[in-house]
This record gives sequence, structure tokens and C-alpha cells, in this order.
Amino acid sequence: MYIIENANLLKDKQLKTCSLLISNNRIEKIDSHFKHHRLIKMNADPYIMAPTYVLFNSNIPQIETFQELKKCLREDFLLKGCTTLFTYVNVSYENELSTKISALKTALLSSPIDYLIGVRIPVRLITQSFIRKCKKEKVPAIFVDLQSHEELEQIPWGWIKEAMFPFNSPLIPLISSVHKKEVKSVLSKWKGIMKRENIQALYEEIEENSPLAVSVLNKIGVYPQKASLMCGTEVSYNLYTKINESQNVDDMNLFLYHSGRLVVTVHKGEVLRAGGEVIFKPGNGEHVRVRIPSYFSLSI
Repeated sequence: MYIIENANLLKDKQLKTCSLLISNNRIEKIDSHFKHHRLIKMNADPYIMAPTYVLFNSNIPQIETFQELKKCLREDFLLKGCTTLFTYVNVSYENELSTKISALKTALLSSPIDYLIGVRIPVRLITQSFIRKCKKEKVPAIFVDLQSHEELEQIPWGWIKEAMFPFNSPLIPLISSVHKKEVKSVLSKWKGIMKRENIQALYEEIEENSPLAVSVLNKIGVYPQKASLMCGTEVSYNLYTKINESQNVDDMNLFLYHSGRLVVTVHKGEVLRAGGEVIFKPGNGEHVRVRIPSYFSLSI
């Protein structure tokens, strides 16, 4: 048990100076200060403390060697303050689902950071049977490769919604196959159907290699488990050296414009980055198991 004191904690685009009581690599309590004189204390006053990021990267399944994986995770994740990656496997046929997820989990056994695995499917795989298999595997998100308006109208959405319950993995649009001038209309059609049928979904594509917003993390079921610093959550955070305009800074601003100020990344209580040095710990990452996607939707 120890205390992180004088932390300039970034939350909701505001900095709050507080102290965190840490026990068993989790935040036990947050208060203005603690009077536990016998506990070890870490002074975080010179820094801005922010949660670590969750980044989406669809290229992970194509990486074939450990050295390639190590380079990718170091440069695209650890050096950017990310300790959880989100990716997917491509599934063309229903019977591939379990095999492909298992294969990627095996490939990521050496990962030093945690990982979430969704699936990418063509529209024709949106069936009751496949959705039930995703539910059984606890797939946190289903990426749907959109190609036209017409194919969306052919899906029996009422039955699909019934098959999704109660796990409700959100459907996420992918429009890589859509002609550029038709992108807006296809996404508009998608949004209209998802709202009309009251199906858990995102209405826009997820941007690659950019921190996922709380609303997205919430829908895939990892908030506040990840990318959050509050009582009961894991001790995963970034420390940035202070900046003059820090009172108006937010997580995305830090990620995009102040990466040079990132000096420490801690993942579940362990230091993964100190200064310019990355401490690569193969196998330190875990497959994140989602209990119920969108569980906190109504409280945010």
C-alpha cells in the first residue's frame, strides 16, 4: 500500500489536485490528502496524471513475427502511452469464429499490454446463429463491412436484436469497400436503421491509432475498467510534464500535441516507460474479458 500525493489528475478536461491511496495495484481511495504517515509516498506534483489510452489498430492480426510485433507495440502503443490495444479478426464464415479468435490470442501471448479482440464480418454474416456465437465467445464488438444501402434492408433486424440480448455487442461500421462519394449516404442509412431498430451500434467508423472516446469504450464494455482513474480501477496512468496551458488540456490534446512531454507510463502498477526507455515485458498483457457491453451507457 502506498500514496501518490499532489497528483494533478486530468478528468473531464479539468485538472484536480488530489492524492490516491493505492492497494494491490488498484486505486482504493481518492481524496485531497491522506494522513497515513507510515506509508510510502510518491510526489506527483511536477506532472499531469492522465489515464493510459486504448487504441484501435486493425493491422495487428497481419503481423507474423515476434520482432515485428515488438516493434509495433513499442512504437505505436507504449511510446504513445497506450496500455490496451483493440483489434479484430476477419471472419468470412461462421465456423471460423472460434478458431480465428483463438489464433490471435495465441499470437498475442507475448504482448506486454492488454488487448481486446472484436470480429470483422460481411453483412451477410449478420444472422441469428452467428450473433449467438459471438455472444457465447463474448466478442466485445462486431465490425460490419458495408458496401451498399440495399444489403442493410435485407437483414431481419428484429430477430438480430433478439439474438444479441442480453450481451449486446455493438455493431461498428466499416466502409472501406464503399465508393468515396457514397460514404456519407451509406453511413446515414446505417445510422437510421440502427436508431430505428434500437440496436447497440456506433454510427461512425473508429479512427485508427487514436485514443478511443469514453462513449466508444463504454459501448464495447471496457469503461471504466480501462482508460479511467477512479476508485476501484487499476493503477494505469501516464505522467506528462506540466504545460502552461494545462488547465484547458484534455486527453486527446495531450496525445496529439504533447507526446514529447510523456515521461512515465504505468500499467497495472508496473512501470512500462520511464523517460525515453521502454521496458518491454513479454506476456505481461492480458486478454480483456468484457462482461456486458454498454452496461454503463445510461450513467455517462
